[in-house]
Amino acid sequence: MAKTSTTTQGLRAAIERSGYYPALVAEAVEAAVGGEPVRSYLVHQETTFDQNEVRRHVTVLVLTGNRFIVSHTDEQAADSTSPTPYATTSTESVKLDRISSVVVSRVVANPEQYTPGTPPREVVLTIGWGAVSRVDLEPAACGDPNCDADHGYTGSSTADDLSLRVSEAGDGPETVRQALAFAQAISEATADLTR
Repeated sequence: MAKTSTTTQGLRAAIERSGYYPALVAEAVEAAVGGEPVRSYLVHQETTFDQNEVRRHVTVLVLTGNRFIVSHTDEQAADSTSPTPYATTSTESVKLDRISSVVVSRVVANPEQYTPGTPPREVVLTIGWGAVSRVDLEPAACGDPNCDADHGYTGSSTADDLSLRVSEAGDGPETVRQALAFAQAISEATADLTR
């Protein structure tokens, strides 16, 4: 990643601020971005509790002129495959014209008192490009409570490629603002492709 762009420098600084294996995460993201200028980014660290273990995970989203890049890094405790703790980093590069949906869900407190421009307390960003879908099926039924006929199944298919939740309480107001800025940038970039 060229260090000439302010946005690129901001991405590197955000990765370092996360404190989550910054050299490993930055190397993976830089390799995926290549020489393309960074238009927008979001770095999100998440801590989860798995039985008696604390696990950390970082997601880095990057928007370039042509691609959407997703990087995930997880740490694992020593197990039967590795006598020492280890981390797994993956990156996926998606052409912008493959993105089929960008959904931004905002949660605001006291909606009757909402003032435009007030940041929400929580944002869920969901981006779909058709790589992963979830199918939810259930037995179909009719309105007759005495009917015991087989009506087949009914269900829905949902794009489930990426869903990222940030909250003011857990991540801070700046991360919520960054999530909204990234959502707007990727929405605009995909809208430009349809014009």
